[in-house]
Amino acid sequence: MTPRFRKTAGFIFDPQVPAAARQAMALLLLDTIGVAAGAAGLEPARLARTHAAAHHGAADPRHQARMMFDGRAVSVPGAAFAAATQIDNLDGHDGYNPTKGHIGCAVIPALFAFAENHPDLSMRDALDLLVMSYEVSARAAIALHRTVSDYHTSGAWNALGVAAIGCRLRNATPAQLREALGIAEYHGPRSQMMREIATPTMLHDGSGMGALTGAMAALLAVDGFKGAPAITVEDPGVADIWDDLGHDWTVSKNYIKPYPVCRWAHAPLDALSRLMRDHTLACDDIRAVQVNTFAQSAALYSGVPETTGIAQYSLPFALAIMMRHGQVGPAHIAGAGLADISVARLLPRISVTALPEYSARFPAQRCADVTVTLQDGTTLASGFTEARGGPEAPLSTAEIGAKFHAFAAPEIGAERAAQIWALREPMTQDAPMRFSDLAALVTDPP
Repeated sequence: MTPRFRKTAGFIFDPQVPAAARQAMALLLLDTIGVAAGAAGLEPARLARTHAAAHHGAADPRHQARMMFDGRAVSVPGAAFAAATQIDNLDGHDGYNPTKGHIGCAVIPALFAFAENHPDLSMRDALDLLVMSYEVSARAAIALHRTVSDYHTSGAWNALGVAAIGCRLRNATPAQLREALGIAEYHGPRSQMMREIATPTMLHDGSGMGALTGAMAALLAVDGFKGAPAITVEDPGVADIWDDLGHDWTVSKNYIKPYPVCRWAHAPLDALSRLMRDHTLACDDIRAVQVNTFAQSAALYSGVPETTGIAQYSLPFALAIMMRHGQVGPAHIAGAGLADISVARLLPRISVTALPEYSARFPAQRCADVTVTLQDGTTLASGFTEARGGPEAPLSTAEIGAKFHAFAAPEIGAERAAQIWALREPMTQDAPMRFSDLAALVTDPP
């Protein structure tokens, strides 16, 4: 075991989380729970939970966990897989720009699954576990993107954060942790992100399989299975990525999405929304919308989506929703929202162009500009716009709360949503409470 890995293991087992990182994590946790609740009724979520119940059981109660917003007990990897797939299929969860993907959608379900048999786990310790896993996942992502040619989905690297949580809660040794990270990296789904962008499916960002792989990796390692090393952690060529572990707290730099669609569409949505608001524009006032954005954003689906997965990966459809409704919420990209003729009719008005200067800023920034042409020929330009929700343009706590209730209440009821959100105060104020107090509200069926 190298000195470099010993340092990483020391952080995983004792991260010494500062209060600011813990407070940021509390909001990320609640936001992700809101997305999980909002996704509970979607077809991919139902299929994933049904699959887990049928095929991922555990006879021993010590290895069982209840699925989020379902209540049925399955294996720990099965519960992590089902919830991560559920969250991944409503694209409103948090992310971190340099990773080009998402952490919480895998590690938060894993925490609920592994914590099932730790009823006395404190909320403070739970938040510290999540912060630790966010930091590990972020660096694994950046290391993977640096060392391979393909752009892989989040499941390829957030599996390592899941494995780290599992090792902590299963009392693994440092040697077992090393094997677990190696197993998680080796078996992590090296799925091609742009392939999913070109043909959106229920596979989405690979985080369901990342959660499953990471959970299995921890359990296998504790049982004696070997799989080290993880080259994204131990290779000398990525040492600089891990050098600031425990010093640079990336969890505070994660963004929270205002819209349940791909982050690549957010800067154009923000630009169009601001133009409509500032100039009091209605949909019928607009003759044309020209979007200049980065290449990955311009590659999003351009037709009329037939499924919610396609709708979440469609820039023009999201812009048409914003034009028609002045907002983009879960109801607009699923169910009856997909058959909204008044939205579909707006798609021919929207043109999208990839600008090299915006592409060069990706992944550090998601930026765009929008020019609106009115019916009388007047043009209105947004200017350079960066997507809201990250540290450069954070959402207020009130905005995050409004999003939480808008996502969760239609599925689990306003009262239960309010009970979950009410835990924000004791969580962020570091009040004595158990994680199981939150889990009880999250694992029961809607």
